[in-house]
Amino acid sequence: MTSPVSRPPDRQRLFQRGSFPESSRVAEILRAETTGGLLLIAAATVALVWANTRWSASYYDLGDVAVGPEALHLHLTLSTWAADGLLAIFFFVAGLELKREFVAGDLRNPRRASLPVVAAVGGMVAPALIYVACNLGPNGEPGGWAIPTATDIAFAVAILAVISTHLPSGLRTFLLTLAVVDDLLAITVIALFYTDELHPAWLLAAAVPVVAFAVLVQMRVWSAWLLVPLAFIAWTCVHASGVHATVAGVVLGFTVPVLRSDGKEGRGLAEHLEHVVRPISAGIAVPVFAFFAAGVTIGGWDGLVESLRDPVSLGVVAGLVVGKTVGVSGSTWLLARFTRAELDDELSWVDVIGMSMLAGIGFTVSLLIGELAFGDGSADDDHVKVAVLAGSVVAALLATAVLRFRNRVYRRLCELEERDADDDGVPDVFEGDRLTDP
Repeated sequence: MTSPVSRPPDRQRLFQRGSFPESSRVAEILRAETTGGLLLIAAATVALVWANTRWSASYYDLGDVAVGPEALHLHLTLSTWAADGLLAIFFFVAGLELKREFVAGDLRNPRRASLPVVAAVGGMVAPALIYVACNLGPNGEPGGWAIPTATDIAFAVAILAVISTHLPSGLRTFLLTLAVVDDLLAITVIALFYTDELHPAWLLAAAVPVVAFAVLVQMRVWSAWLLVPLAFIAWTCVHASGVHATVAGVVLGFTVPVLRSDGKEGRGLAEHLEHVVRPISAGIAVPVFAFFAAGVTIGGWDGLVESLRDPVSLGVVAGLVVGKTVGVSGSTWLLARFTRAELDDELSWVDVIGMSMLAGIGFTVSLLIGELAFGDGSADDDHVKVAVLAGSVVAALLATAVLRFRNRVYRRLCELEERDADDDGVPDVFEGDRLTDP
């Protein structure tokens, strides 16, 4: 009998299972995002249905209601408050998560970080190129190139919950880390390419509350009565500067320390704030934004066909469905090819393609970038909404078909990862784990 061929111990393995604390943290986050994703889908559905009834005018009138102090230049419509204000909470959580990944998560290890970073970059470049290719003609609008580059983690995990797919921990961690890096790239694109008018004095003014916020959190001050007003002042200054106000959320998230001040293991301030704020982000901020952003009057089947004929729509749909699949899976294959890395046990390239299709669900940030690129309520922005919805649905259906096909394998791997024969609270496959990466 021939012995099985052993894998070189130093060869990189893609989608490898992490430590038990890291896997547990990822599972907890995805559970919260699942609930938020279901609320997001419900809010978007209500908006879409309302905007296509005879009461559609009342839907648009609601979004145009203006509230807020005029003296502070914050007399904004409800839809603007949702896009600029509530999404700042979403990006604050993204900043906390990204900071934690760099300090104590997968991104602190260059070998483990290479996969989600390369996949996220590929998942941005390929959709952007496809969009631009579709908009090179005289009727095209290449300025919307960033619209199909985003991945909506809440929408994606909600789809996983609906189809009852059991992803093993390696794929779950990859999906979350990919989305976190994707959020960083998205906010960078928004800050650099979708800032029409810049007022440096307001940016300098924003530095004062940001520094004060940073000093307090570095001193491990947890008081909401101090932190929330400073965060709001920072947001107000960034909003007045011309830079999209959601950038303030990421910057504030980056200031929060990850590790405990006493050097012990356990939840630091970043993880504590994330635990507190994430339900607000996933359960309120993102669904409310989706409600105001997703409503568009399609005009029946003829209107849908007409909208999807527009080069902008074609670019968005092709970017989400084809670009994300090619970008994420192709960059992952290139990484494996040039580093001689191998997929983890029992995983195949079909799984990579399925995850890449799932990354094509680009809803929240795609709608936001569409508004920034073309202006809320414009004809092109309406076409973007239709295309983002259509592209995300198609990507979800394709991912469902692939991932459900592999669900028996995933279920077996999940059962293995949950088996705890000695009842010590740590599944057997994680026995001997240390809190640091190998």
